[in-house]
Amino acid sequence: MNISYNWLKEYLSFDLQPDEVASALTSIGLETGKVEEVQPVRGGLEGLVTGEVLTCVAHPNSDHLHVTTVRIGTGEPLQIVCGAPNVAAGQKVIVAPVGTVLWQGDEKFVIKRSRIRGEESLGMICAEDEIGIGTDHSGIIVLPSDTEVGMSARNYYHIENDYVLEVDITPNRVDATSHYGVARDLAAFLKQSGRPATLRCPSVDDFATDETADAIRVEAVDSNACLRYSGITIRGVKVRESPDWLKNRLRTIGLRPINNVVDITNFVLLELGQPLHAFDASRIKGGKVIVRTMPEGTKFVTLDGVERILSAHDLMICDAEEAMCIGGVFGGLDSGVTEQTTDVFLESACFHPSWIRKTARRFGLNTDASFRFERGLDPNGTICVLKRAALLIRQIAGGVIAGRIQDIYPEEVKPYPVDVTYRKINALTGTEIAPATVKSILASLEMDVVSESAEGLSVHVPVYRIDVRREVDVIEDLLRIYGYNHVGFKDRLQSTLSYQTPTDRSYRLENLISEQLCGAGFHEIINNSLVPFVHYDGLTACPAGCAVMIENPLSADLNCMRQTLLFGGLQNVGHNLKHKNRNIRFFEFGTCYSFNPDEKEDGDPLRKYGEEYRLGLWICGNRVENNWAHPNEASSVYELKAHVQNILSRMGIRKASYKKTASDLFMDGISLRTPSDKTLGDFGIVHPKLLKMMDIDTDVYYAELNWKALLRETQKTRVSAVEIARFPEVKRDLALLINREVSFEEIERIAFESERKLLKRITLFDVYEGRNLPQGKKSYAVSFYLQDESRTLEEKQIDAIMNKIRKGLEEKAGASLR
Repeated sequence: MNISYNWLKEYLSFDLQPDEVASALTSIGLETGKVEEVQPVRGGLEGLVTGEVLTCVAHPNSDHLHVTTVRIGTGEPLQIVCGAPNVAAGQKVIVAPVGTVLWQGDEKFVIKRSRIRGEESLGMICAEDEIGIGTDHSGIIVLPSDTEVGMSARNYYHIENDYVLEVDITPNRVDATSHYGVARDLAAFLKQSGRPATLRCPSVDDFATDETADAIRVEAVDSNACLRYSGITIRGVKVRESPDWLKNRLRTIGLRPINNVVDITNFVLLELGQPLHAFDASRIKGGKVIVRTMPEGTKFVTLDGVERILSAHDLMICDAEEAMCIGGVFGGLDSGVTEQTTDVFLESACFHPSWIRKTARRFGLNTDASFRFERGLDPNGTICVLKRAALLIRQIAGGVIAGRIQDIYPEEVKPYPVDVTYRKINALTGTEIAPATVKSILASLEMDVVSESAEGLSVHVPVYRIDVRREVDVIEDLLRIYGYNHVGFKDRLQSTLSYQTPTDRSYRLENLISEQLCGAGFHEIINNSLVPFVHYDGLTACPAGCAVMIENPLSADLNCMRQTLLFGGLQNVGHNLKHKNRNIRFFEFGTCYSFNPDEKEDGDPLRKYGEEYRLGLWICGNRVENNWAHPNEASSVYELKAHVQNILSRMGIRKASYKKTASDLFMDGISLRTPSDKTLGDFGIVHPKLLKMMDIDTDVYYAELNWKALLRETQKTRVSAVEIARFPEVKRDLALLINREVSFEEIERIAFESERKLLKRITLFDVYEGRNLPQGKKSYAVSFYLQDESRTLEEKQIDAIMNKIRKGLEEKAGASLR
């Protein structure tokens, strides 16, 4: 938010320079970044003066130019050639003598002595747009006849240089979204720093109404969505250009002046932080205002000319027949103030933050009003702000304040009571703050001490401090004014020994696996946890009924929390395929979310919700491509399985089994299991219907591992060192004829059951299915590796072991030797 240094000084007298103000605000929690010197008008009107046109005759060599003589108060009158159609003798004008610098946008040019069609010109008589005070170029500026000649245009237009402070307002500090709010915080800082500081709130003592005049009535308010609604009618106003001081205030902080009434509402918003809205009272049908919702699907055209479809949860400001404004967000096209407006109805309200936030997000609107209403405003301030704006309108635009203030305030919000103890203050701040200092700071923060004891204080927190509700909040506010720099360190440093937490261990292993996968050619991806609900429609592995839905989604593509990492990765795969990158290796660590409608809450509503941290792997395309030493080789599910096994091996998980799983995420899914039959994850070929839905025209191999389950398994691993075997390993091969449904995993299991001590490992080096084999059979070529760590194996012993393994395979797997 932009804060004007000069504007700030209207509410608080201080002797700080702009950079010192920025430093002070940052120290009390209003972080201030850039401090920039600005001019309301580019160039500050330097060199421009007021002048009087003494003579004006037609140019002898032109049918539209005039030759004038202009007195500027110093030296001889200047001869100036002017092309404006409205120039005439006797006028008071703005003159740019030779040497004056003028700006056109970001470009500048210097007024030079010149000859225009043979006549000498020693300056320029200026139009509004030429000096930056307006946009009119139809003619020169004609000043009032009593204007003093020779006066600096800078003084005439009350132009003064200013400094703009860029203050970063945190979401909880809506009370500081105005110049007065920032001045209030700065005053508290100055008082505690021992500097004189008197805070001045704009006075509304002169406010008075014509009780007999006809006024717009406020008849009904939706009390759930509107905490308070106040309004006043002002009749007989003249809508026109704002005075220079008002325009300069707005220009300084980057706002474009519109007209006096609208500019006043913007000025008061930036002055006191309360949004206002001005309606053309003649367009309020039935002479009454109703705050309510409209039926679902109602069409409404906003001020920007866009037709919007209303929800039944959008709060609207209506007249007797139709909606006029989206409450707290955006005005309507036909109800605003124009140059033809003579009667104004001024609104000052306090809307419920949730209603405004949802409506603003639904329509994608972010206005100065919604920014403040979303964060919560003080309903007790609407009347004071309304009076301030009404007085300014009466002063600048004329008119009569008609009738009584319309005010509907169903339930008054009172200051929040909070008890604070000195013991808690000292414990949380880490220093001892004297009770007198505590009370002084609380008073400077406008927190009233209602009772006091030796242990602490009972205070009433102002309603505008919506972020201060608890004892710790009061202490935090107290400490930021006391000053974090005043909290010193003790001579003795207290510390505890560091120890590794489960989170630390998980993070270390996560980095370890990430490095391994990157070394294997994978790229890490990070996707949004919000996904389209349509992804889960019709799935049984990730049922739609178990999705965690977002109540107020930003869009239909971000309306639920992901149940699996699969779809985010498939979107990345599809994007890369469309950009001709077809050989893809991706991995992602991320949290998945689920909802169990059958879970009983037992007083804890979160019991129905679950979170799991998972690791996803995606592979597609070729494993080898364009290699002179190796033919092209497509990726396969076995390559994916190898990467999964490498992950398990790196984490020290040796005993894991594979089982087929019926999952509609995969065409042929495999479940990775622990010895106790707990699931570690699943992998396989992504189902074609999902690939079609994601517009992917090639096979994708996917694995999703439960990271928490993997960590549990690693805790069971015990690393030990053994001596390198001194005796040789023996290899024996068997060609087995088995039924097609028998897996290598089963062969491996039976072999280890047959010989537990000397059989070290088994590998499958060939699979054959085809001619010369009985129907329903296949051939496995398997290598068995035997080793005795205490002596060399003898041939007789080797034959006995192999016979035992062969017999086990024949009996349990129906295998025979080829």
